[in-house]
Amino acid sequence: MSAYELARAGWMVTVVDRGAFGAGCSHGNCGYICPSHVLPLAGPGAIGTTLKTLFQKNSPLKVHPGFALTHLGWFLRFAAKCNRSDLLKSAVGIQALLDSSRRLYDEFLGREGPDVEWDDRGLLFVFRTAAAFEHYAETDSLLRSRFDRGADRFAANELAELEPGLKRESISGGYLYRGDAQLRPDRLMAALKAILLKLGVAIREGEPVLGLQATNDRSQCLGVRSERGTIAADAIVFATGAWSARWAGELGMSIPVVPGKGYSITMPKPANGPKYPMIFEEDRVAVSPFETGLRIGSTMEFAGYDESLKPERLRLLTDAASKYLHDPGDAARATEHWWGWRPMTPSGLPIIDRSRRYENVWLAAGHGMLGLSMATGTARLLRERMTGESPHIDPVPYGARR
Repeated sequence: MSAYELARAGWMVTVVDRGAFGAGCSHGNCGYICPSHVLPLAGPGAIGTTLKTLFQKNSPLKVHPGFALTHLGWFLRFAAKCNRSDLLKSAVGIQALLDSSRRLYDEFLGREGPDVEWDDRGLLFVFRTAAAFEHYAETDSLLRSRFDRGADRFAANELAELEPGLKRESISGGYLYRGDAQLRPDRLMAALKAILLKLGVAIREGEPVLGLQATNDRSQCLGVRSERGTIAADAIVFATGAWSARWAGELGMSIPVVPGKGYSITMPKPANGPKYPMIFEEDRVAVSPFETGLRIGSTMEFAGYDESLKPERLRLLTDAASKYLHDPGDAARATEHWWGWRPMTPSGLPIIDRSRRYENVWLAAGHGMLGLSMATGTARLLRERMTGESPHIDPVPYGARR
């Protein structure tokens, strides 16, 4: 999206991708555009939940002990944010990007008209137990009172009537956030690639960047070096996702980003499947009923840059869906089993800032599980800062020094 904004502003843009365009975490996520997701993971009680996963075999949130020790500094920073004051402070910055992005998606879709299977009926939070359903009322009350993001509350019978795909006997109730939407991420990325090419953007795939080419005084960056040579540039944007921390030394800035692994299964759309996108909050599993398929995804695994596709993590998804849905789809006919690394920061706030070493190098990274939801707002803010325009939202929360 940053390439799109800069190209529309008149820049000559080249996208250099270490893999295929849109093949990273942008490909197989659940596709939510969700202003409801204001609250970061770091909050009161999160430390206890995280520590429990060290001793649980199958947990939606899984932290491997070796990873925790290797990245102790990140987890200590995360722990320091697990209080109400920091939660609310981070939420203000998260909300600004989410709200901006939701509006800008409407503009983008209206201007470009891509077929991305857009659905703006809202997002359901579904609960199995009465205790969890009632406890979540506190969260919804906070979202309503502090962030104007309250949901419509449905008792079990009402929810089963709203969403017949749910098993009445398996649910206690739910909350519908009507301001949320959904799209199919792989459709978005395919459409965006075509739009960028039409705007004259050069896209170089399968070309990992090896380093930067700088002036002798290292105040300006002249371009990037890849295996195919040097690519000259007047300005450079690092939108490198979960790999961003590897550039901290070269960019001269702290980049507290670690990979948080998520999984998804995509299968043919079942005849009696769900109509609404929904999250099974107690199981940390999400369901995305696209026009052309059904995707079940989520979970969080802190295991470093592990490239394995673990069957037991996929089973967590299908087992959870079977608890709630009359027809959870046929996993045996899955069209794709997928994993991706989310770029996680301790506070939940992304970094959208200039390099401390180079005046013409920028970083946009650390969007966690909300990369798609924050994409358009991030791109607009980055363009504004790079071109000297007045920013449409306060850029301070996304500074590298915070």
